[in-house]
Amino acid sequence: MSLLKSWTGGAAILLALAGGLRAEVTVSQSNDPTEVAEQGLMSVLWTERSAMSAIDKRRVTALTMAPERSKKHATLPEVLSAKWLSAQPAAKGGEQFQCLSQALYFEARGEGVKGQQAVAEVILNRVDDPRFPGSICGVVHQGNSRACQFSWYCDGRSDTVRNKGAYAEVAKVARAMIDGAPRSLTDGATYFHTLAVRPSWSRRFAKTASIGHHIFYANPVRTASN
Repeated sequence: MSLLKSWTGGAAILLALAGGLRAEVTVSQSNDPTEVAEQGLMSVLWTERSAMSAIDKRRVTALTMAPERSKKHATLPEVLSAKWLSAQPAAKGGEQFQCLSQALYFEARGEGVKGQQAVAEVILNRVDDPRFPGSICGVVHQGNSRACQFSWYCDGRSDTVRNKGAYAEVAKVARAMIDGAPRSLTDGATYFHTLAVRPSWSRRFAKTASIGHHIFYANPVRTASN
């Protein structure tokens, strides 16, 4: 094999590894076994790249990025408490923070801090799950022609916050959870309901926790046998 030919084959492989090779680029075929080997490698690389592109980008990011814990995050407790919240400054933030604060206010302001943290976990777990919208506001406002995922958002009642004190408290919970407080209570739950009801869908999911007036569920882990 000539030096030029060897360089050309190596350059093509480097382009494939860098993601620069397009689908319409082909490798010439011949009886040269080295060229057949190169073509096979190119095919494997292209197949691998296609498979990776089919994976949800959020999932790829979660798998490939090392977790980061800033000094601020390191001071957040495993389980939030009323005592810890009372020592925190008034919470504030942008649109996503406001959506989570509203959801906690209307869904869980009557719960203790632990129950509010658990509801926040469900919302954030949904954000990380590719089956749900990829933002807090998207999750909180999700619905269809029949109903909303969170009933308060489309129950026809006013969404005005009347209890400013309660809102200030749940806002601190929202801030802590967005800032990286551990999701340590519900074992990955993405659903919940109150103790007053038992919806039919609950039988299809795995119960993970019962906290305050809510029961929490996660999708059961599927294996090759089921």
